[in-house]
Amino acid sequence: MSEAAAQRIVSELRAAGFQALFAGGAVRDRLLGLAAQDYDVTTDAPPEAVMRLFPRHSAVGAKFGVVLVHLDAASIEVATFRTDASYRDGRHPEKVAYATDPREDVARRDFTINGLLMVPETGEVLDFVGGRADLDRGLIRAIGDPDRRFNEDRLRMLRAVRFAARLGFEIEAGTLAAIRAQAAAIVEISPERNRDELLKMLTEGHARRAFELLDTTNLLAPILPEVAAMRGVEQPPQFHPEGDVWTHTLMLLEGLKPGCAPALALGALLHDVGKPPTFERAPDRIRFNNHAAIGARMAARICDRLRLANHEKDAVVALVAEHMKFPELPRMRVSTRKRFLRQPGFDQLLELLRLDTLASHGDLELYDLAREHLAQLPPEQLRPPRLLTGRDLQEMGYRPGPEFKAILTEVEDAQLEGQLTDAETARKFVRERHPVPH
Repeated sequence: MSEAAAQRIVSELRAAGFQALFAGGAVRDRLLGLAAQDYDVTTDAPPEAVMRLFPRHSAVGAKFGVVLVHLDAASIEVATFRTDASYRDGRHPEKVAYATDPREDVARRDFTINGLLMVPETGEVLDFVGGRADLDRGLIRAIGDPDRRFNEDRLRMLRAVRFAARLGFEIEAGTLAAIRAQAAAIVEISPERNRDELLKMLTEGHARRAFELLDTTNLLAPILPEVAAMRGVEQPPQFHPEGDVWTHTLMLLEGLKPGCAPALALGALLHDVGKPPTFERAPDRIRFNNHAAIGARMAARICDRLRLANHEKDAVVALVAEHMKFPELPRMRVSTRKRFLRQPGFDQLLELLRLDTLASHGDLELYDLAREHLAQLPPEQLRPPRLLTGRDLQEMGYRPGPEFKAILTEVEDAQLEGQLTDAETARKFVRERHPVPH
């Protein structure tokens, strides 16, 4: 759908007398034999002309020469050839000058493999920066001077890591040196931009490689110092023969499936974030007392720093807080077990347990037990209709107050344990244990 829309846009621009070409990622992916996702168009038509030709548009970046054209069910980014002036904020140019030659436009782009252009009708590739050779070599190379490219846009450092991980490429030596030299400046980028790149790294299917590269490029510590602190933190070998907390976390990331939920991916990354500050070499073995609860608080702060939406933050924090409760499963009361199994996002918590186990001792007994309990409990037993409500308690003569929640929880516990099955026995149960005050 997006390719057809992009071709129509190119055709209409050319019919109006302008140059128009496919640019960037779609060209790169097609040459690699991959399914192209987003099609971008580059043209010498100024934004005003693009907006006149395509009335359905969003002028999201018109001052930088970018118009989002809405055609059929697709939205295609159409960018005017341009050269950029100096960058003051490490992200946006102070001003742009429009160009008529695509060579000038390509020269200000990020990496050679993203600087390829294509004539849609013929498939002819225009390569002014050696992008095809770098595709063949498997290299991520900045166009021109890498120091200048990263000074212009700090986010390009994270993009270099993400492309290298996703495509299985290496980062060219000069480009790598420039990233390492400027890595500390990545904090100049807005948290939302950094977050988006990190989430893509975590969910595109190559998370381990991405985080290894973040570490070796010096980008990890400025963005996620709590994760960088995992390096070298020993673990008890009887439970973690794989090594330190960092190695264990990398192994979890390696197990993440492409397209997994961002909350699960972040939960996998942060599930042991509380271990470095709780490390203790006790007489019997290494311990991390209360690391799940401490890690949950740390995860909440990290999610706030990355400006995650509240519902995503809550899901991540719950994964970190709850991931150590599975060893209690065989000893849980029936009511406690049912509440544990029915909590929101339990499917992700169960997947985190599987990943955690496979990245350590490999014994899936608890994982299998949890699945067995779930299989044996139909929804009506996990979430039975409530036997009593607060209104019922008022009708029985109880005054609203803090004890209402405790009473209702007590009733539900008995219901989940199979001791109560109807409202009348529930009322009797309450009266016996909590006589109505006169």
